[in-house]
Amino acid sequence: MISVLITSESRYKFERPKIRQAIIRLLKEEKLNDVEVSVAVVGSRKIRQLNQQYRKIDVVTDVLSFSLEEARGPNGQLRLGDIVLCYPVAREQARIENKLVVDKMIELVEHGLKHLLGEHHDE
Repeated sequence: MISVLITSESRYKFERPKIRQAIIRLLKEEKLNDVEVSVAVVGSRKIRQLNQQYRKIDVVTDVLSFSLEEARGPNGQLRLGDIVLCYPVAREQARIENKLVVDKMIELVEHGLKHLLGEHHDE
């Protein structure tokens, strides 16, 4: 079973089912069926804090991924890790790119998920 846990600060309204469906689709494409991923939608202050704490940089970014190094849950389910998405940055990028906010959020979450699956890029 694919489990997608989504949390957010209450002031951010978005279409959780579309985000969940996009993650499930990508995991199925990767032939992963017994896996868990969590997504946290946060503000600029929180993502800046995470960047400072884990990357030692004082910036606001659009998305971060935190791998759990193939940790297994109590039921044997593979826990890939956490994706943290900055809603204000996603909203601004969507405006600039003339996209729906949910479409930009899906793009960013998919990017973060690919990192959890081992795909990386140069910064």
